[in-house]
Amino acid sequence: MNEQLKKLTGKNKHDYEVTARAMVDNSDVELFKELVEQDGFLFDFVKQNVAQRIFNACDETNYHNLLAFFKYYSPSYDEAIVSALAKYANEDLTDEILEIFENGDENEKCYCAKFFSYIQDPLAIELLRENSYTENESLNANCAATLGILGDETSYTEAIDKLNSDDEFEKLFAAKFLVIYGNKDAVPDLVKAMKTSTMAENIAGVIPYLVGFDELVNFNYQDGMLVLNNIVNGLGEILGLYEVLNFNLYEVFEKVLSEQANSVSAVVLLNAEDKFNTLTENDEYLFDEDKATQNEINDIKKLLSGVNKKNLRQLLVSELREDSPFVFTALDYTDDTDAVRELLRCDNQTVILKTAEILKKLNALDNTAKTVALLKITDENIKSIIRAL
Repeated sequence: MNEQLKKLTGKNKHDYEVTARAMVDNSDVELFKELVEQDGFLFDFVKQNVAQRIFNACDETNYHNLLAFFKYYSPSYDEAIVSALAKYANEDLTDEILEIFENGDENEKCYCAKFFSYIQDPLAIELLRENSYTENESLNANCAATLGILGDETSYTEAIDKLNSDDEFEKLFAAKFLVIYGNKDAVPDLVKAMKTSTMAENIAGVIPYLVGFDELVNFNYQDGMLVLNNIVNGLGEILGLYEVLNFNLYEVFEKVLSEQANSVSAVVLLNAEDKFNTLTENDEYLFDEDKATQNEINDIKKLLSGVNKKNLRQLLVSELREDSPFVFTALDYTDDTDAVRELLRCDNQTVILKTAEILKKLNALDNTAKTVALLKITDENIKSIIRAL
């Protein structure tokens, strides 16, 4: 870290004010580039302080120099830079940023998309739509957020349609767009897409950024608990463990435990108890996590350790049916072989396969059970797996 950057990020008011002012006055792109490159090493409060220092260094004589910084994008400083530009914006600046948005690189476009959340020029809408589904997540997010602020119905409707796509990645991109767009009316469509997706955990992992669990559960109890169950499934493998803090999962499980148990909550609690045991018993999961995340995960494990697994297992039977969205998880935790056997007669071949595997684990997969299972199976791969069990 060079001396100027130390001053910019330091505690000496005279040093950081002079350095921030000089950086803006002189369009010191190299210093700003080094600042952005330190994103992963600076504490959040330091970055927040620096962002404010950059904003304070801007006035009507030097704000235009901020455009030079567009070459290096950072979500830590985009708000400060864009809000300073918006403060002094005029028609010429707006036209210039429109041109950058059309012809610039992805870093530049990230700032441009953010700018139009302040200066709501309808001429930017088409460019915002065009840049909402790129490989650059920051650009996608800024475009989606600005389109939401602008209330663009076309992009909203297109995203809803994309949730029905056969392309799982397009479906996930649409889910992320809708969450950042910010219209809660999309929640039923997001849950529906989650239920049919092979990337259910990924979609579940974005829904709470649009609507909290309390609201989800109040709107539709089963759907809200299914989102929670998919998040539990994804933690540590698909979803980052820091999400336990972002989603306030301790408080969520505390509330679930405070209510009378039912078949749905039994499934989720048994799954969560097992998951948090796994997370805390394997160093590979927590090794790289910060102290706050580690503590939260250990606290949740302790909270869930008090569940009465025997009583909860007795409630699972109601979810051992092929039309239950919790059937696969319920199968993992049941010990009721008679109820499991009944699922061999269902029409869902994937459920039949899972059922046969669980009976094998319970030492209850005899030749009669295999014969019953194979009666409904038309998929040769599934037939081969069941025969081999």
